[in-house]
Amino acid sequence: MTLLSFHGSEEIKAKYVDRVKVHTELDHLIQGEGWNGERGCAIGCTLENYSHSAYETELGIPEWLAHVEDKLFEGMSVDDSRLWPSQFLEAIQPGKDLNVILGPLMIFVLHIALDQFDHEKYPDCKKVIDDVILLWQSNEKDLDKFRKAANAAANAANAAYAAYAAYAANAANAAANAAYAAYAANATNAAYAAAYAAAANAANAAYAAYAANATNAAAYAAAANAASRRIADKLLELLKSL
Repeated sequence: MTLLSFHGSEEIKAKYVDRVKVHTELDHLIQGEGWNGERGCAIGCTLENYSHSAYETELGIPEWLAHVEDKLFEGMSVDDSRLWPSQFLEAIQPGKDLNVILGPLMIFVLHIALDQFDHEKYPDCKKVIDDVILLWQSNEKDLDKFRKAANAAANAANAAYAAYAAYAANAANAAANAAYAAYAANATNAAYAAAYAAAANAANAAYAAYAANATNAAAYAAAANAASRRIADKLLELLKSL
């Protein structure tokens, strides 16, 4: 059975949108905290619990997308993060199959990663990213091809890390996770549990590449926020297009 957003119910959507707005007004949204009974992150203040898997049962939102929402929340500036949970929920219309945006989102994330390193200096990293983009663009259904692409990307990332090229390594790592994310929409058992987080990890690796040249914590935070905001804006665009 296809999972449908908010289980097709406007009432369910209103319940969670209203809850998040109350937590926002009370300044309960906080980064680095799941749920402490009063305050928490995007997931915590939506569910009043910290459980990515509960997004599927309570909100009809795929678990992988809950991980993405969470990862972007943690990467944003404090001011942006406080607005993000409401923006996310309000962009989703009830009764939609949200798994269809996984591919377009991963392609966008990988194009961000491609922009962060010298392609001539690190051709292996460019190739593995291009290969994963092509798999998503072609709507490939053979998960073994994604597995092989993920392994190749992981190998390229390891080689770049060994060469102390963090920006190229993080970009290749984004490709590895974006390839593995193909399993998220097809996960049927616990063996694929980690796949649910893969899309979020791809986004995280992309903004790590974005921030790799930061010289201090403030510069890294600014770069992470810029990349997180770009990905978040694209995600909102994709959700509203359904």
